[in-house]
Amino acid sequence: MSYQPIENYGIVGNLHTIALIGLNGSVDYMCFPHFDSPSVFARLLDDKKGGYYCISPEFDQMKQKQLYLPDTNVLLTRFLSADGVGEITDFMPVGLKEERKLIRRVTTIRGKVTYKLTCAPRFDYARDEHKARQTGPNEIVFHADGPNGLDVRLKADVPLQVRDNDATGEFTLAAGEIANFIIENADNENLPPDQLNEKVIKLMITTINYWKDWVSRSTYKGRWRETVNRSALVLKLLSSAEYGSIIAAPTFGLPETVGGKRNWDYRYTWIRDASFTVYSFIRLGYTKEAGAFMGWIEKLCRDIKGQERLGIMYSIDGNRQLEEHILDNFEGYKGSAPVRVGNDAYGQLQLDIYGELMDSVYLFNKYGEPISYDFWKNLEQQIEWLSRNWDQPDDGIWEVRGGRQKFLFSRLACWVAMDRAMKIAQARSFPRNGIWKEQRDKIYDSIFKDFWDEKKQAFMQYPGSETVDASCLLMPLFRFISPKDPRFLSTLKRVEDELVTDSLVYRYRPEIAAPDGFSSREGTFSMCTFWYVECLSRSGQLEKARFYFEKMLGYANHLGLYSEQLGFEGEHLGNFPQAFTHLGLISAALNLDQQFDDNRNKNINLDEI
Repeated sequence: MSYQPIENYGIVGNLHTIALIGLNGSVDYMCFPHFDSPSVFARLLDDKKGGYYCISPEFDQMKQKQLYLPDTNVLLTRFLSADGVGEITDFMPVGLKEERKLIRRVTTIRGKVTYKLTCAPRFDYARDEHKARQTGPNEIVFHADGPNGLDVRLKADVPLQVRDNDATGEFTLAAGEIANFIIENADNENLPPDQLNEKVIKLMITTINYWKDWVSRSTYKGRWRETVNRSALVLKLLSSAEYGSIIAAPTFGLPETVGGKRNWDYRYTWIRDASFTVYSFIRLGYTKEAGAFMGWIEKLCRDIKGQERLGIMYSIDGNRQLEEHILDNFEGYKGSAPVRVGNDAYGQLQLDIYGELMDSVYLFNKYGEPISYDFWKNLEQQIEWLSRNWDQPDDGIWEVRGGRQKFLFSRLACWVAMDRAMKIAQARSFPRNGIWKEQRDKIYDSIFKDFWDEKKQAFMQYPGSETVDASCLLMPLFRFISPKDPRFLSTLKRVEDELVTDSLVYRYRPEIAAPDGFSSREGTFSMCTFWYVECLSRSGQLEKARFYFEKMLGYANHLGLYSEQLGFEGEHLGNFPQAFTHLGLISAALNLDQQFDDNRNKNINLDEI
């Protein structure tokens, strides 16, 4: 099989892990049982060695369609042919640990359809050998031989066979007939085959109701409800029910440039990305999810007592050691090597994380629940460290590996950290250090003095830089500067001239910006496009903002999902789906709604009512 486009996939998950399922009915990516566990299926990263789990009809010609049941993460894949119509319903039950499983329910809608099944797991990133053992006519157990040994059971209500240590099967269903398949930990309760259908129906109804109930709690009732709900469902899927942490994306190794070397592992919790996600959850009314992350952070702060600073990223359980290594046995997506697991960026200095974190804590304290005194004292320690260290060069929001700079965005976020810490202290009457205000004001003056280029009439990426950086679009979103301030409007114009192509936005111009340590060409950053839209709407350019926002919606895949970047032909690049893109969409949609509603109310003539 040749590689499918990244955008050809849908996702299902259970708040512990996620699987990617292609339009062709193949599970081509799944780490199990956790987000950051080694892969069991990874054909997306090596189409020969990675492993897959495919069920598809044996039609000579067919069309394929994929959709979610509305307001759920239950995925339907349809195969349409003149010879018949088949459908696979994929979902992961959302519940207790013992229900960690992937369920596939095959239904023939019309005609009489023969299906072929191949389940070819490749354990521990395809580094471990395994044995397949037939434990019943409808059941096969896979045992991985390596040190990370995992026993996985495939169970069905149709016959299965072992062939070359893989599971295979061929079965025919007439219209209205159904076959169920469960892949799970082998130590789960083993149901008799005649109880399988009843169990699957029960789990499917429970899962559908769970997601529909969750979506119904959203406070968003605006113009793009279906789109915003889908993005919220993605963010929820990226949240850990066990720990409260939030990962940046469920995948590793998907390239920012096909054939390039920027192939990172995003299955971890970045303080930045997760804090922005909390902001989205709070704005949508999901304070429980925000509170779960705050609980994770509070534990994290206790765990780092005595250490000099907060880490930029952690594993889902709060571990900071994420040493990066290369999987030499994988060729990478379409030959994009090296494939990395782990992420050495964990050791970088990124000062902006304090700003995003404190902004989310400020919002949670205001709209969720009051934070505890002990949590405040732990945060206070971090702000004390930041007040002494904000002026040093760092690696920045884009995690460049070509040397540190004094980045504009890092300064901006340090200002946010000081400002929000002061606001929390004032709102709660917490004692606060008088140095914070002094340092906050120094940062404010520094941004206008050191980063403003009079000739270019813009805030530049770093002092002396020749280019702007799309992260400057967050200046009004962080309420540092008015979106209608002449200095920001001229900066926005410079961003449009240098970084915007139609509605799509590059994060910076690498040929003249801070070197990132790599020479590969990258695509436009989808989250930057949504920042740009929000800046347009806040600055009063509403029609332009809505036009670009709705054009950008057209770059989503068939299910409304986005990866990190878009390539020259609109192809999705980078890890998929990415939280940052979806939370950017939510923020832009909410702001557009607010601006349009405010304008409509201003135009009402009360004398005519």
